Amino acid sequence: MKFITERDIRRSFVNCSKGEAQRLGIPRDLAEQPWDDLDFLGWRDPGAPDRGYLVAERDDGGLVGIALRATPATGRGFTSRSMCSLCLTTLAGGNVALMTARRTGEAGRLGNTVGQYLCGDLACSLYTRGRKQAVGGDFDETLTVTEKIARTRGNLAAFIEKVTA
Repeated sequence: MKFITERDIRRSFVNCSKGEAQRLGIPRDLAEQPWDDLDFLGWRDPGAPDRGYLVAERDDGGLVGIALRATPATGRGFTSRSMCSLCLTTLAGGNVALMTARRTGEAGRLGNTVGQYLCGDLACSLYTRGRKQAVGGDFDETLTVTEKIARTRGNLAAFIEKVTA
């Protein structure tokens, strides 16, 4: 992914109002992000822990931003493991969250949402590339890193399509 500015990020959101996009908390460390290793920029809002955001590049070079809401964690124990739907990383201790995104257009105005289990820190790209390790280890796969990246990008595109269709 290429470097994107705060202005680019705020203008990219498709499932929230312009006012909401202007008020959301943007990461302060944009310049330090590992852009070459990101399939999308994902972050949780420290001021509103139930909110998360992801911004991805479209095939045409534009950006699409999706506002997410994390459901409250249930009483799952630390030893339980869950799998992210994007990167297929298995994380322990409730570090995978069910996040919902309001759909765009009429469906969104009617209250329709799309839900996905995602890495709680939205660092899927880093898990995919082995730049971040799952606590307790991950399952061995026979896929190459390039194949894992393609799978993550395909799952991301499918999620964005569900939100924007």
